[in-house]
Amino acid sequence: MKLITLFQTEEALVKACQKGDPKAQRRVYEKYSPKMLGICFRYVHDEFEAEEIMIEGFVKVFDKINSFKLEGSFEGWIRRIMVNESLMYLRSNKKTQFEVSYDQILYEPEPEQFKTDLETKDLLKLIEKLPTGYRTVFNLYAIEGFSHAEIANQLGITESTSKSQLSRARVILQNAVVQMI
Repeated sequence: MKLITLFQTEEALVKACQKGDPKAQRRVYEKYSPKMLGICFRYVHDEFEAEEIMIEGFVKVFDKINSFKLEGSFEGWIRRIMVNESLMYLRSNKKTQFEVSYDQILYEPEPEQFKTDLETKDLLKLIEKLPTGYRTVFNLYAIEGFSHAEIANQLGITESTSKSQLSRARVILQNAVVQMI
């Protein structure tokens, strides 16, 4: 419990990390690694790979910590690094396959409207089952809050392809939820 009381504020923790304090780095890792592992897992869907990506992400966090200007959310800054690391992993391993762009779709089924008390963990399990391209765009748009332009830029696809992937992911998820209830 000493590590918790050693750094009273997030600002003190970040400043200690910027000075290379290993205790502060350990505290950051202990504090944020469970959440960041979950983020990485949402993209790669393999525990071992997600952990490897998260570790690489934390190496980058500590290498780039001096670029964090204590403005905005430190957790959000770490999260962005983890998302980028996950996307780089997907690109380098060619696991992300994107289908035809939205402009080329002749028919897109209308998603069903429904109400349910679906638990978050159940929805996350359904998201995990999506094809990698759909899951990646869905995570970036619906969970991380990226725009289609940002997604297109990050993934090297068109905005219309991003929209198509999101639309198809939603239809698959909605159909899966309907089957659950």
